[in-house]
Amino acid sequence: MPEPTFITIVSGLPRSGTSMMMQMLAAGGMPLLTDETRPPDANNPRGYFEYEPVKRTRHDCAWVRRAPGLAVKVIYALLRHLPAGQEFRVILMRRETEEVLSSQTAMLQRSGALGSALAPDRMAEAFARDLAGVLSELARRPEFRLLEVTYGDCLSAPATVAAQLNGFLGGHLSEEQMAKVPDRTLCHYQEKRS
Repeated sequence: MPEPTFITIVSGLPRSGTSMMMQMLAAGGMPLLTDETRPPDANNPRGYFEYEPVKRTRHDCAWVRRAPGLAVKVIYALLRHLPAGQEFRVILMRRETEEVLSSQTAMLQRSGALGSALAPDRMAEAFARDLAGVLSELARRPEFRLLEVTYGDCLSAPATVAAQLNGFLGGHLSEEQMAKVPDRTLCHYQEKRS
């Protein structure tokens, strides 16, 4: 089987399920580009699956050269800084904004950090506007292919999501193993509501 030449990007808003998606891809057999800089904690007990050099993408994209064939997490705001001349398949995680904000607030409270000064509705508007701008830019760049996946679908229909992922990424992943990953007990927003 030939090695894929594209880079798989897992992206989305903070707390939108990107770590869960990285776990699904790993379970399906896709190698990841990660490091252990940010270890698991109470907010993400299975880990964050981040790669520290990605945070410098705005000024330094050198990590891209070693990423073909791998999956890497990239926060949505940095997608516009990825270079031309390389194919990217972006899995964009979508989650209800109320859930994102609730999960983010819970994470900040657990860590003792201060949250944003913006009211939740204003923050939701800012997130939506910023993400829409990024997606508009990507739609004009032929090196990007996009698959949107909702967090809720991962929990309620993991086999369907696994099949979509496998088709999008070339058909070589284990759908059965990917579908086993989503775990409702790790959904902090649902825990808070129940």
